[in-house]
Amino acid sequence: MSSYKVLEVNDDLPIRTKGAVHSGKVRSVYWLTDEDSARLIEEKGYDVPKGTELAIMVISDRISAFDCIWQGENGLNGVPGKGIALNSVASHWFKLFDQAGLAGNHIVDIPHPYVWIVRKASTVRVEAIARQYITGSMWRDYSKGVRNFCGIELPEGLEANQKLDEVLITPSTKGIITDVPEVPPVDDVNITRKNITDNLAAFNFKSEADVAQYEKLLTEGFALISKELAELDQIFVDTKFEFGYVEQTDGTEQLIYIDEVGTPDSSRIWDGPAFRDGKVIENSKEGFRQLLINNVPDSDVLLNKDRMPEREQLAQDYKLPVDVMMSVSDTYVGIASKIVGRELTIPADPRAEVISILDSEYGLID
Repeated sequence: MSSYKVLEVNDDLPIRTKGAVHSGKVRSVYWLTDEDSARLIEEKGYDVPKGTELAIMVISDRISAFDCIWQGENGLNGVPGKGIALNSVASHWFKLFDQAGLAGNHIVDIPHPYVWIVRKASTVRVEAIARQYITGSMWRDYSKGVRNFCGIELPEGLEANQKLDEVLITPSTKGIITDVPEVPPVDDVNITRKNITDNLAAFNFKSEADVAQYEKLLTEGFALISKELAELDQIFVDTKFEFGYVEQTDGTEQLIYIDEVGTPDSSRIWDGPAFRDGKVIENSKEGFRQLLINNVPDSDVLLNKDRMPEREQLAQDYKLPVDVMMSVSDTYVGIASKIVGRELTIPADPRAEVISILDSEYGLID
């Protein structure tokens, strides 16, 4: 039995909000009242325009894979330390992006390792994906004969997990995009650069120059993380970034990084020594996906989108052993500690800590 209290439910905290809490697979977003946003901007001196809407973004320890949330035995319904690992890694990369002069991000304050205060951004409706190796879904499609990926033609003769000649940008839709020729109205479907530049408004881009800017920020951010991970003898395989527009204090609009970057949830990270030895050891969520494939009674349920109702039922009924959840915890906390350069401390009771800090230091608890 694990002695940890995981932060499993994160959308029911007694935070004073404007409207409903938006709960995703891992994070929940609490939009603050206009009065609280204005008060915090004034009290804390945040470098944002006065009328900016702020939100409390609380990460959980839930783990999702194959579009489902998975749970452990004995009520361990999350991975201890996962939330703190993701937030610590993303914050670390955002800080390095700032120092390198790439672009800002949506975080204005970090009250607690499980909590970001973020500013509202107008989200670009593109999942910005960069790949340095052929693996995962790209390899599965390639092995079936597909050679064109998002308008990019790949050569014959590539092998699984091979390094590509250059980092490829293979975008997909963020949310359901309607009325765009050649793009089916389905979330997370591959698109080409031409799809985007021919339909700027549909993807919420202001100009074609901003499409080039997102590609620049994606490739430069990818290169920075890849170089830093290489120094830890880790391989940055592929990743997903997201972008949005915000208004600056001088009244200009700027494209910034939002969501998270370079985390074990949004990226594949391989162990360098193992890879040189001909093996792939995943230091990211991909290891958990493989673990599920190897452990569930029928792995086709996970891989076949036509069996989604069965998959959802499986995720509700199937409980992973505690030692499996703890091994996933070791992966997340281990790679995060390497990246940030210090051992992460897993809070004994993250929920109580978060409420206490948001009450005493931010005055946001009703």
